[in-house]
Amino acid sequence: MARPVRVRPLSADEDAALLQIVRSASRQETIRVRRAVMVRASAHGVKPPVIARLLDADPDTVRDVIHAFNADGLAALDPHWGPGCPRRITAEDEAYIVRVATRRPRVVRRPFTHWSLRKLADYLADNGVRVVVIGRERLRQLLHAHGISFPAHQDLEGVDRSGRGRQAGPDRGSARALA
Repeated sequence: MARPVRVRPLSADEDAALLQIVRSASRQETIRVRRAVMVRASAHGVKPPVIARLLDADPDTVRDVIHAFNADGLAALDPHWGPGCPRRITAEDEAYIVRVATRRPRVVRRPFTHWSLRKLADYLADNGVRVVVIGRERLRQLLHAHGISFPAHQDLEGVDRSGRGRQAGPDRGSARALA
């Protein structure tokens, strides 16, 4: 049978640093604080399955944190996130989206007088020039970053169609009741 996983003996500086991390916990440091609690609990003789139950964690995660702390010290408490998923919208796609959004729909041969997020996303996903698949919320964020918005109500069609200076709101088209 394998030996129980334990944290190596802590130096006074390490123990003080761990205690400081736990006491000065903030919401942004939740993972770091949980890892510090795991290490301190193990240093005081608590076994990994008990620590896991107290913190609502997986016992294997607790063991991994203990092994990492034994190998790397306090540096093991900081999470090492990956870069995330690759960006699907390129800078050229973004420029194309802005170019289309600032034109009238009739210019690109669409049978309506103004864009909505839904109409623009549908056009971008199915056109002969450049296909850009983008969700409505990401499209709204991108347009907002460029200072572009559409009228929230169709009655505002003739009022200041420059689209500058107002925030594009979330798409509420799906909330309409069908008649």
